[in-house]
Amino acid sequence: MGIVNVTPDSFSDGGEHATAESAIAHGLQLVRDGADLLDIGGESTRPGAEPVPLEEELRRVVPVVEGLAARITVPLSVDTSKAEVARRCLAAGARIINDVTALAGDPDMPAVVRQHACGVILMHMQGTPQTMQHAPQYEDVVSEIGHFFEERLKTARAGGIPDESIVLDPGIGFGKKGKHNLEILARLAEFQRLGRPLCLGVSRKAFIGQILQRPVDQRLAGSLAALLFAQSQNAVQIVRVHDVRETRDAVEVFAAIQKQV
Repeated sequence: MGIVNVTPDSFSDGGEHATAESAIAHGLQLVRDGADLLDIGGESTRPGAEPVPLEEELRRVVPVVEGLAARITVPLSVDTSKAEVARRCLAAGARIINDVTALAGDPDMPAVVRQHACGVILMHMQGTPQTMQHAPQYEDVVSEIGHFFEERLKTARAGGIPDESIVLDPGIGFGKKGKHNLEILARLAEFQRLGRPLCLGVSRKAFIGQILQRPVDQRLAGSLAALLFAQSQNAVQIVRVHDVRETRDAVEVFAAIQKQV
């Protein structure tokens, strides 16, 4: 899953693709680099990010969805927690909603997902982007995320969303300290009990910078190391990344070796 941020303030590439034309060009390049799907976002969810008004988020993302849907066949995901943004983007050609609030941010979101029969990614986050890194606490982070997923799956089913439409994301970096992120990565296989595919986003995250003492633009090697460890557990079906070509190369070599084991 290649990341297309149509934002001025995302933690890694904020402002680089803030116009529709630039974002569309970037999405096309990610597909040429080997992306199987694209995730388009118009509201940063980095720690401390402020909410974006509905009309501004629509202005940012709808033209990008329309432009990419007219040019490519890979599925388009939209990173939003607003039901109206989801509705408009699905009408414009998107096929998946990536909701960092796991359907809790907008009471109308389950109905939109059900009505459009689209895919949905439910992510775990402790708190909100404004508060999530204010001393997050867990007794057992993996167990608690698992219980959260069980509750959100029940909510989705009650809203008429079938299990086969749902992907789960443990939310690396969303209301977690570095030690929590590492424990999640070490125990990813435990989420298999939930019976749903897993989406993982470790690309350029802060915990990698903390380990390596590297700025955002120097975290590719660390990102690939974390991702390949996750791949070694055969527990992840979607990886959400900034660097598609390098990630695909690393995964393909890893898979080729793994076949010999």
